[in-house]
Amino acid sequence: MPMKRVFAVLSVLGALLVSCSQDEDALATQQSRIESYLRSTHSPRLISASERAEGEEVPFYSVSGSRVYRYIANYFAPGRDERPEVTPSSTVAITFRAYVFEYKNIATGGTTVTMPYYTNDPLLYDAFLSLEGFNPELWDFEPLRLEMSGDDILKGLRHALLGCRAGDEVEAYMTYNMAYGKENFSLVPRESPIAIFFTVNSVE
Repeated sequence: MPMKRVFAVLSVLGALLVSCSQDEDALATQQSRIESYLRSTHSPRLISASERAEGEEVPFYSVSGSRVYRYIANYFAPGRDERPEVTPSSTVAITFRAYVFEYKNIATGGTTVTMPYYTNDPLLYDAFLSLEGFNPELWDFEPLRLEMSGDDILKGLRHALLGCRAGDEVEAYMTYNMAYGKENFSLVPRESPIAIFFTVNSVE
């Protein structure tokens, strides 16, 4: 193989290795910061599912994929285990708010509400109506129906939904590789961690 070609191949391999290393660093940083937020800033402060003693009713988060962090606020509600569970073949309806996650608390009520980049929550209809350029005819505030077997669900949201039950109130935090990856998406900058807060309206 000519030397020029050898150097070209080595250069490409070097660039790929640097890119992979940078990706791993970015993901590791996001994972660390999300976990730090959940453990120290989130209210209530959470522990990981692996730290929860069996039968202990303490707020906790679970981890799936690489990586999705899920907190079910009403996990210990009476009768929860009797409600329909989300499986890979379910049809699910959810009301949600999606945010670019900045490692700080997201205000969902009161006088100062953190505005999501996308939502179908009717409680935010008036707030969106006040935004310049907002066209309510182009925005659907009905529950979003999702076929869990389909391929049009965000990877991180699919992970967050599996195992949930009808009536669950859920917070899901995900690293960029489980959301929009390296692409800019609408108002979401590339490689952004995402938080999706949702209520499971129904499970079929």
